[in-house]
Amino acid sequence: MKIDDIDELEKEEFYEHYRFVASEGQEPLRVDKYLMNFIEYSTRNKIQQAAKAGNILVNDIAVKSNYKVKAKDVVRVVLAHPPHENLLVAENIPLDILFEDDEVIVVNKPAGMVVHPGHGNYSGTLVNGLIYHIENLPTNSNERPGLVHRIDKDTSGLLVVAKTEYAMAHLSKQFFERTTERLYYALVWGNIDEEEGIIEGNIGRSLKNRLQMDVFPSGEFGKPAITHYKVLERFSYVTLIQCKLETGRTHQIRAHLKHIGHTLFNDERYGGDIILKGTTFTKYKQFVENCFKTLPRQGLHAKTLGFQHPITKEFLQFNSEMPEDMQLCLEKWRSYTINQKE
Repeated sequence: MKIDDIDELEKEEFYEHYRFVASEGQEPLRVDKYLMNFIEYSTRNKIQQAAKAGNILVNDIAVKSNYKVKAKDVVRVVLAHPPHENLLVAENIPLDILFEDDEVIVVNKPAGMVVHPGHGNYSGTLVNGLIYHIENLPTNSNERPGLVHRIDKDTSGLLVVAKTEYAMAHLSKQFFERTTERLYYALVWGNIDEEEGIIEGNIGRSLKNRLQMDVFPSGEFGKPAITHYKVLERFSYVTLIQCKLETGRTHQIRAHLKHIGHTLFNDERYGGDIILKGTTFTKYKQFVENCFKTLPRQGLHAKTLGFQHPITKEFLQFNSEMPEDMQLCLEKWRSYTINQKE
């Protein structure tokens, strides 16, 4: 898929930061060395990391750092945040706040709310609401106020936000050192064989579809990622599981579950919005389509969040109820499963 083929709404994931066209007299040269000649204040290591993450494209195809740039090659660097636009506008948006003091705030984000402004989502985001609610939020390396982690637009659940520079540094260190607690409830396609297990594999931008993340077991691309899962409830053709994150990569749960053949229910981006398991009978098809209408997004909820308070050093743990759309969908599957057994 070419970047130009993606419609405007779907471009929220990445942005073109640099674009170069190699001259007709360009001798073959490694792309990391080539970019070092053009990008001011950059380092070879940063460029190599961008390549490893799949963020360097030559003629719209992701390449490794040792790719040899040739005459007339179009070289692009794309990253997951806007390069120049200042999109931070305070908005009076109601926030579901579970906890707040002088250092941190814990919010329960509804499905459908984007965490931070980006292409196609300039307003109505969690960050827009946060900067209205709290003055002088510290910014992270991507100029995103208060954020030390994030969840996808159509994932509901808990986020912790830093209100001070010290809290941001302290919380960021906890996420980096994997000392936080993050549990998700996920509704997935298929009847998982094991009661619990571990999914491991590097996660990076897909080389085939730039809108997806992919798993690279060999570790050639991407960053290491580990997801623990445990079965909570079985419904014949779908399963409710709990996922515990050791790492926090982009789309980690979504990519890992697809990798083991259990895509999230109604996850449009990863193919979970079609009937992946079950019968071909018309009644079953109608039932699943009704479930899709009840839960019009991926079946993923950030249920539990735990971290050490930056000042008191107390370990705080928060839980949020599954939103109504996910609960109603589960009820439908429970009833369907009972009726099938009768």
